[in-house]
Amino acid sequence: MSDNRDSTDTLARLAEVVRGRLPAHGGDPEKSYVARLLHKGPEAFLKKIGEEATEVVMAAKEADHGGDTIHLVREMADLWFHSLIVLAHYGLTPSDVLAELERREGTSGLEEKALRKMQSGEGQAQ
Repeated sequence: MSDNRDSTDTLARLAEVVRGRLPAHGGDPEKSYVARLLHKGPEAFLKKIGEEATEVVMAAKEADHGGDTIHLVREMADLWFHSLIVLAHYGLTPSDVLAELERREGTSGLEEKALRKMQSGEGQAQ
């Protein structure tokens, strides 16, 4: 299903389109779904993230029971797309997320989770 196109380029291009729909960049809620969602504010697009995440879970469960994995791919694409909206709202890009993943590369997931838990606990104590 994949091809030779660079997925980071695809994410960067899409993120730039989403960024262009921000109210500060002239996004028109009458002409753009993204601009409309951003115009409604965090409550609207964060609710949409929850809905899309739930749809990913449901599609994955269907795939586990012999369902079509293309449905999972399409739902994941929706989740990633709406995640780009959230990132744009907060002035972030896919590169910021990729940098965090690169930072974690080579670290055990269990070790990373324990470190975050420890740092979270230290932040609460201060």
